[in-house]
Amino acid sequence: MAPAGEDPPAAARKRECVTIHARNAALWCALYAVVHLGWAVTGTAVPWTATAPYPPAALLLLAALAVLAAGACLASPGKLPGQAAVGATLAVTIAVFAVGMISLPLHLVTLLSGAGVESPTGLVQVLLTSVAAGLLTLVATGSLRRLRGRCPRCGLAHRGATGGRTHPPASTATPRAQVAVYLLMCGLIPWSAVKTVWTLGGSALGVTAEEWAAINAEAPAAAHALAAVGVDITVLAALFGVFLLAGLMYRWGMVFPRWTLWLSGVRVPRLLPLIPAWMIAVALSLYGVALTVYAPASVLGVVPAIEPITGFTATGSVWMIEFGGLAFAGLGLGLLVAARSYARRTRPLCVIR
Repeated sequence: MAPAGEDPPAAARKRECVTIHARNAALWCALYAVVHLGWAVTGTAVPWTATAPYPPAALLLLAALAVLAAGACLASPGKLPGQAAVGATLAVTIAVFAVGMISLPLHLVTLLSGAGVESPTGLVQVLLTSVAAGLLTLVATGSLRRLRGRCPRCGLAHRGATGGRTHPPASTATPRAQVAVYLLMCGLIPWSAVKTVWTLGGSALGVTAEEWAAINAEAPAAAHALAAVGVDITVLAALFGVFLLAGLMYRWGMVFPRWTLWLSGVRVPRLLPLIPAWMIAVALSLYGVALTVYAPASVLGVVPAIEPITGFTATGSVWMIEFGGLAFAGLGLGLLVAARSYARRTRPLCVIR
């Protein structure tokens, strides 16, 4: 029954919106479970780390978790215990899948560098996990809004909404969000600086340009071509992330600017920048924070000492890992802040009578 003050068709449209998200997430989780079950039964190698595959038991556990998540998406709890069970299932599944997204940036950098796909099953597994995490987050967001008495479509507390929605005008992120993003972006400076020094023929962290070239002798041709003009492939990949981040913060990320020619003045589809931003941001943040903490922890003896990277001294290896962690964490967390601002500024609003 529709709430007081809200017409039945409007309430039905809200339920339909939530049902579509839940159905899509449940279907994707079912696909996820079938694929992982097939890998476990056939003994297919799915990389977990660079040197170890997922054990069959882990694949079966992930498949079972996906089945539980699919059931939670389709459940319609009426009492508090049911709501708590659905919420707990979604929370655990989203957390597990978010951790499984960590290697996504590494796959993207490998593809951008022209090195091809190192592991087809690894890439498929990461993509399945990333999409599942995103779809389940949509379901969890809608459920949380309903529990708080808010509209599951726009997130605001209102009644009497019509079927239409309006898009807010183009705007820029708040000064507070911009300052936070700029500070986080500073984490890219050490990593980009040492990579640029090497590609320009200098020495950094006890490694000369010649030694760095020898270390990367087996890199793809595209990486060598960029290095010849002083551009490191990972720095270029970071610049793509910075471009995405800038679009999330400024007006041209909401309405195509003049330099996009025939698209000039057209509203940017909201999910076009948000989907890659959320996927990359979560993976980069987790990976970057882990590296940033691990490097000093290894020096203090809290965790095992870092094995020297080929061509580096022990000290140089620690600094290289720390610089990488700062770069990944800075870009990832910056994308999270910018994406959150963009999501709020572009959220469609229900048309109120």
